Amino acid sequence: MYINPNVAAGHPTNLQRLSQDAVAGLSNIRLIATDMDGTLTKQGKFSAALLQALEDLTTAGITVLIVTGRSAGWVSGLSSLMPVAGAIAENGGLFYPAGSEHPVLLTAIAELTEHRQKLAVVFQELQLKFPQIQESGDNRFRITDWTFDVAGLTLDELQIMGNLCQQMGWGFTYSNVQCHIKPQGQEKAIALLQVLQKYFPHYFSNQVLTVGDSPNDESLFDRRYFPISVGVANVLKYVDQLQHQPSYVTTAAEGEGFCELCSYIL
Repeated sequence: MYINPNVAAGHPTNLQRLSQDAVAGLSNIRLIATDMDGTLTKQGKFSAALLQALEDLTTAGITVLIVTGRSAGWVSGLSSLMPVAGAIAENGGLFYPAGSEHPVLLTAIAELTEHRQKLAVVFQELQLKFPQIQESGDNRFRITDWTFDVAGLTLDELQIMGNLCQQMGWGFTYSNVQCHIKPQGQEKAIALLQVLQKYFPHYFSNQVLTVGDSPNDESLFDRRYFPISVGVANVLKYVDQLQHQPSYVTTAAEGEGFCELCSYIL
């Protein structure tokens, strides 16, 4: 896992606090691609203020996409119930367009049953070294990745797990909720670029805003692809683990930070 040398040496990061003076670059935003857990939620729940903010964005003609590590099973329901244009699940594994119950597979997988079996073997290998890890409750609803709970794991342990997965030919990432064993190259930015090209080709890069809060959102902060990005304040917990950092950071954390961002855009 990459540790930013500037941060490790005590140097300032590129993060800029979101403020009225700093939001001129947000005036052209027409599409927001946002993480869910820890970014839209507040203590694990959606608030009335968050749902109203999403409605207000829709009314203003701003498209919202969810880009989450949550399972296909979860996202299938959320994408149809929330006022969004669609949702990418499993850190880029598949996409649910609004109004469709059938996902679009974004990661090439030849045979899904065999794929799940291989993921299970990798998890069992990790359990041999870390017997305390437990499969996540929503893992049974997944298609492209395998998850276990992140609670109680140290940064050193997460780094070792990432290295082990890489040695076995798999990718690894984690959020504030879960750890993910996944195909190499399956990440949010790659999936979002695919979805934008196919479903929203009329938007330019300076009209797209990406939002997140944790290491599995890091690719959304890569300015080569997404020049404008925002981290809600709880991203500061992970700032020394991010090679790519958001352009701005909100004052408030979690869903309140997203609502703060929306207030500037609207």
